Amino acid sequence: MNYLRKLVLSAATVALAVGLSVSAQAKEWKGWNIHVAGYPNTVAMDKFAELLKEKSGGKMTLKMYHSGTLGSQPDAIEQVRLGGLEIANFNMGPIGPIVPEANVVSLPFIFKNTDHMWRVLDGKAGEMMAAGLEKKGLVPLAWYDAGARSFYNSKKPINAPADVKGMKVRVMSNDLYSGMIKALDGNPSPMAFSEVYQSLKTGVVDGAENNWPSYESTGHFEVAKYYSNSQHLIIPEIVCINADVYNKLSAADQKILKEAAEESAVLQRKLWKEREKASEKKVIAGGVVFNEIPDKSAFQAAMKPVYDKYLADNPDLKPLVKLIQETE
Repeated sequence: MNYLRKLVLSAATVALAVGLSVSAQAKEWKGWNIHVAGYPNTVAMDKFAELLKEKSGGKMTLKMYHSGTLGSQPDAIEQVRLGGLEIANFNMGPIGPIVPEANVVSLPFIFKNTDHMWRVLDGKAGEMMAAGLEKKGLVPLAWYDAGARSFYNSKKPINAPADVKGMKVRVMSNDLYSGMIKALDGNPSPMAFSEVYQSLKTGVVDGAENNWPSYESTGHFEVAKYYSNSQHLIIPEIVCINADVYNKLSAADQKILKEAAEESAVLQRKLWKEREKASEKKVIAGGVVFNEIPDKSAFQAAMKPVYDKYLADNPDLKPLVKLIQETE
């Protein structure tokens, strides 16, 4: 009887241990994304979750929460850094105040165009930014496209820096963006993305700045019909994971994780290009007044105080800025 009892207890112990092991291995990670259903990033992050489960044989699973349902972007950044969330897709803008190396992408006109940005991110400068992110608890897994950001407002076309004078412009929470608007003699208004539509509609702000898909998907084009193609910011988005979670993975699992993220980035960039064209077409058909700014040199020259302050505050990052500017 004692032998039988020991056998049963032993079997139960083994079953419990195996159960705990499987449970630990199959822990479901939580993922954050601010974008709505159907948006290129949303589709790509869902694909990332699918690829991760498939490539890991179900050992690594990810449940995505879209539309910012788990909190605002600044809150989510902190949650990932602290481990409350494991994985997220962020715009690099709000990460900048936390990671000085990452803030360099928020310098107005730092990139010549999107192709120049990819060359920078794939080179030494990208490695320097990744190292800065990791020091703050965020491990980059892949880069997503977010196009170029331009100004839009409810008052008039913007053709020259003087047209921004006195205008109340919503910006993301980053001193560089506030400095950019101040350098154009405008009034920066940092606020949550979710508040912009109503603020434009009621006149709390006169304008904002963003890319074509965001301008269209949020309905901002309905309440701010002037879109001026300044392309002052070309800021990538990042797919990242909590550093502690990443460092506890085996080298093989880290490889799977990065492969899944990078494959999702290929899809995201393809969908992004398609969505940009569709969004531009839709808003112009909806009555938006669009204007090109063929010569942006006056806007670029106006940014000198922004660069001067950034480099004065971060003298050790002068080589990084130089490296980006000299990348062909």
